[in-house]
Amino acid sequence: MRSWITGKEGKRFFIYLIWIFLSIYTLFPIYWLFLVSARTRIELFGHPTFFQTTFYIENFTRPLLNDIYGSYIFNSVIIATGNTILVIICAIFAAYALSRYRFKGANNIFFWTITNRMAPPAAFMFPLFLLYSRVLVVGDIRFFDTHIGMILVYCLFNLPFSIWLLKGIVDGIPISIDEAARIDGASTLGIIWRIIVPLSAPGIAVALILSWIFAWNEYLFAATLTSSNARTITTGLAEFVTIVGTNWGEMAAMALVSVIPPLLFLSFVQKYIVAGMTFGAVSE
Repeated sequence: MRSWITGKEGKRFFIYLIWIFLSIYTLFPIYWLFLVSARTRIELFGHPTFFQTTFYIENFTRPLLNDIYGSYIFNSVIIATGNTILVIICAIFAAYALSRYRFKGANNIFFWTITNRMAPPAAFMFPLFLLYSRVLVVGDIRFFDTHIGMILVYCLFNLPFSIWLLKGIVDGIPISIDEAARIDGASTLGIIWRIIVPLSAPGIAVALILSWIFAWNEYLFAATLTSSNARTITTGLAEFVTIVGTNWGEMAAMALVSVIPPLLFLSFVQKYIVAGMTFGAVSE
């Protein structure tokens, strides 16, 4: 018995046991969210159990049939996707410039960019609100409560992180590859597209995931800088809390629905992380 516990099979058993426990611990809140979404108000405030034999589908159909919550999900998809595309494009060029062009003050610019990510989001809330509501208003052109306005706001936090992540990866790509490509007649854009982007695929995929999820989950700026046209699903969930009570069932149902797009996006991008890791080794 003692030899089995101290052997390889015993160690493997305990490792699996720990992973099973951690998985249950991590997934239990989602399971409980599903239980709340499947119950009526009477069942919620009665004697809740860990199992559910019925399914109250109106918690899902009632909000989804409402055009408001459909527009919230659409706004979140547009803002998160637009922000991610803009961040990745700018981060690739910025990381390449900071890595390859050794101009005076490059390190200071890089450090200053990172400090924007270190600051708490609340520090930017008041000045951004004044800029969006009063300063950046020219006739019918405005940034408050617009998709483009929220996309630019999220760039303030996602872009520094993406630049920091991609710069470290670009620094690891030998400059000799760039020089060989220039000898073959490649332009700077050609080098970035044909060499830097493929070799930086894992970092780009990670930056894509984190930028998209941050823009999707963000609440503070979405609640402050939007009113109706560009409100996201995170602010929509807060509308289930009213002065007469909280509609827990519908809130849990919409929370489950809001988890589906990030899971789909993660499953789509994850394969590019694996493909980038197996792209090939580069050596001096």
